[in-house]
Amino acid sequence: MFIETEGTPNPATLKFLPGKIVMGGGTADFASAASAVRSPLATALFELPGVARVFLGGDFVTVTKTDATAWQSLKPQVLAAIMDHFVSGRPIVEGDEDALDEDVAPEDQEIVAQIKELLDTRVRPAVAGDGGDIVFRGYRDGIVRLHMQGACSGCPSSRATLKHGIENMLRHYVPEVVAVEQVEL
Repeated sequence: MFIETEGTPNPATLKFLPGKIVMGGGTADFASAASAVRSPLATALFELPGVARVFLGGDFVTVTKTDATAWQSLKPQVLAAIMDHFVSGRPIVEGDEDALDEDVAPEDQEIVAQIKELLDTRVRPAVAGDGGDIVFRGYRDGIVRLHMQGACSGCPSSRATLKHGIENMLRHYVPEVVAVEQVEL
């Protein structure tokens, strides 16, 4: 098995491409070992010293390291853990993920559908290319709330991407949008 590795805009995060489906259409973001209990792969990665976050995308895994850890020592361990997991045949994630609540007024459903369509077709594919994801969390009073995952979470350029890229695009196509805010779960 050959696993490709790519850098991301976040210097603390690397993207690992195992050449196999990881999550298919969905994603899973684990900010701690405690949150990773439903994923044998994420649990194995958190057992490595220096792993701070694990994000599972459609066909990739992003790993964020702690500041005190060097990629030179951690990268071979991550590659080995990913390879061992795929060779073992264990599931990536066990059980169903709890659905996230979205804060949306009933009268805003049409606007929200437009926002989600733009995010799904124009934003998420580009962000996935950098090893992350953006999840819609709500829309109230013209303000779109988004949650950044994977390499995007904690990335130095994520705020600029959110404000100058995503906000400007949404305001252009959906005049009801006045601002975009980042939310943490």
